[in-house]
Amino acid sequence: MLTISEWAKLNPDPLTSGVVEIFATENPVLAALPFINIAGNAFTYNREESLPGVAFRGFNEAYQESTGVILPQTETLTILGGDSDFDVAQIAMQTGDNDTRAIHDGLKAKAAALTWLRTFFDGDSNARPKEFDGLNRRLTGSQVLTAGTNGASLEFKMLDELIDAVRGSPSMLLMNKPLRRQVRQMARSLGALTITTDQLGRELEGYAGVPFGLVEEDETGAEILGFDETQGTSNVTSSIYAVRFGADSFHGIQTKPIEARDLGEVDDKPALRTRTEWYSGVVFKHPRAAARLKGIKAA
Repeated sequence: MLTISEWAKLNPDPLTSGVVEIFATENPVLAALPFINIAGNAFTYNREESLPGVAFRGFNEAYQESTGVILPQTETLTILGGDSDFDVAQIAMQTGDNDTRAIHDGLKAKAAALTWLRTFFDGDSNARPKEFDGLNRRLTGSQVLTAGTNGASLEFKMLDELIDAVRGSPSMLLMNKPLRRQVRQMARSLGALTITTDQLGRELEGYAGVPFGLVEEDETGAEILGFDETQGTSNVTSSIYAVRFGADSFHGIQTKPIEARDLGEVDDKPALRTRTEWYSGVVFKHPRAAARLKGIKAA
């Protein structure tokens, strides 16, 4: 089980590796989320629903039989990608040191990374074309905490409750920039601001050892986790998410790593085409692999 950056090290194709680097750099989730390769278009696994009963017994007494409950779960792959055409005349006329076709291919990859990130939160498997379900559809019950009936300012107690709602220690706290500034200031005042390093060698600030994952705009320029959520009578709130990534909790699936294919010159116009495509999804194995704190007002 490897992150997409680690998968890229196994891929000698510089075009695809460059796309992977853009995906990870522009997407804090993809920089940390591990993936496994699967055959076919779906991944089936079993989730523990309840454990069987056990008891002490005396001599010559019998146990009462009980069996745990296992629920089969299935996650399907989705298809994300796009084509990028570049006129052969522009290549012939280009000046300077920049590879202009590579720049446009990079923009396509960046758009795909941000689209995937938006879907990670707001995806809906009922949508057409098909998306994977995001956290806002997966998290229910005790995994959704509320700052206040009509929204409220963030308090450390809320952040601690969010972290404790995740089984084990979370891998990341995902939030927008204003909330990161607020949490950073609060953590610094208590001496709880910590520094870790991610898979790309970048330093990450965090609270009590859990790094911050900064979520900004999607491919359209709209804030993914902006202060535009409704909580009671307030429609200017946002959310913070705590996630735990791993083989037994929350990971990605793919048929193979992200692929960027040079299709050469197309038949219908004098342009070179690059196709960026990825068959992927996410697997939410444990019901406490993530939690959401919603209804947070800006400080």
